[in-house]
Amino acid sequence: MLIIECPHCGPRMETEFHYGGQADIAYPADAAELTDAEWGRFLFYRDNPRGQFRERWVHTAGCRRWLTITRDTLSNEFTTAPEAVGTSGTENAREDDRSPRGVAHSPRKEDQP
Repeated sequence: MLIIECPHCGPRMETEFHYGGQADIAYPADAAELTDAEWGRFLFYRDNPRGQFRERWVHTAGCRRWLTITRDTLSNEFTTAPEAVGTSGTENAREDDRSPRGVAHSPRKEDQP
């Protein structure tokens, strides 16, 4: 079991998180112009290195925020402190309620009247 250090909630068990894949993958600027093969490569092809690998995780059972962490795939240990993922875009959503792509999440219970 991995212990992930959430910068907002503190150390938590891996079961509270969901893996979000390889970090730092940019959405294609011209997605509509891509061929099916190029689009398939963007969606499904990711690096699978031996050693250091930057990953995204979301704390689904806690603060629901996205994190970027570097993990050593040989030892399965995290080698950097988690970074909160910055966001931009969506209006009328609190900064901490947004996913990495700027999509607003549903309101939290404590935010509802």
